[in-house]
Amino acid sequence: MRVDLFDFDLPAENIALRPADPRDSARLLLVPGGGAFADRVVRDLPSLLRAGDVLVFNDTKVIPAQLEGTRGEARIGATLHKRLGTRDWQAFLRNAKRVRAGDRIDFGSDVTAIAGARDADGGVTLSFEGDEPVEILLERAGRMPLPPYIASKRPADERDLSDYQTMFARQEGAVAAPTAALHFTPTLMAALSDAGIVTETLTLHVGAGTFLPVKADDTDDHRMHAEWGCIDSDAADRLNAARSAGGRVIAVGTTSLRLLESAADENGVIRPFEADTRIFITPGYRFRAVDGLMTNFHLPRSTLFMLVSALMGRERMQAAYAHAVAGGYRFYSYGDSSLLLP
Repeated sequence: MRVDLFDFDLPAENIALRPADPRDSARLLLVPGGGAFADRVVRDLPSLLRAGDVLVFNDTKVIPAQLEGTRGEARIGATLHKRLGTRDWQAFLRNAKRVRAGDRIDFGSDVTAIAGARDADGGVTLSFEGDEPVEILLERAGRMPLPPYIASKRPADERDLSDYQTMFARQEGAVAAPTAALHFTPTLMAALSDAGIVTETLTLHVGAGTFLPVKADDTDDHRMHAEWGCIDSDAADRLNAARSAGGRVIAVGTTSLRLLESAADENGVIRPFEADTRIFITPGYRFRAVDGLMTNFHLPRSTLFMLVSALMGRERMQAAYAHAVAGGYRFYSYGDSSLLLP
């Protein structure tokens, strides 16, 4: 499909630079498969779902994956996006033309790495030197990897250390937050439990590729970046049992949805999964594992807007986004949310 079919106009004032406070006070646009849209707030969620439904969260934890360093006189920026081993990470580099395989990059605070060869995704392997765990090195020299549409407007600060982390964050390895889950609070979770709504967690380490623009003119020519995910056998069994009992599986965020769909077989049975996924969901895709999606508002021409268009229909989502823009909804990572129920 032509990528320009997924374009839309978004005024700059609709882009959120800070999250709602409290988190569950963010607005929520209910988009059913047909009929009128409904303007609600996130804390209304228990009344919008049914007892027996399952909300599936991503428990990945964002690491301080952005680094600023030097190679000789050249300034080099690095955004880690995928762990390769104990000390090795794939990274996208700024000013990458100044770096060759074997060069040492000094990130300050006694943190250095040796650059490897370029990979098929356009990144470079960085091998961190020393004996300290890489996580310790990143805590010392890295900063939170805010999305470009926020970082271009203001620098990351201490508040982002908590704002850009969900309450479910457990497994370190993401370089972007699963932002739909940023809206949840302990109070909201208790209300969901009281309403008979079940919760489940899985892990998908979100990579920096989620922010990269689609440069191809046709979706067939776009290559997704690999991200590692895991669903254990117990979680898969519980999800399958819930669906068999009539409950709906509602993914909280496109990362949860992409992993669930990667793990499902042709019959819609969710299997245990521990591997990389490059799944790219566009209109025409047959969903197998999910019955709905809670997600923030995405960029024009992005793979994520293509995904929601596949779930609800492109014209339906264009209309929903036009409603959101006109109604002053806040977009992107720190913005408001939507509940899509086809």
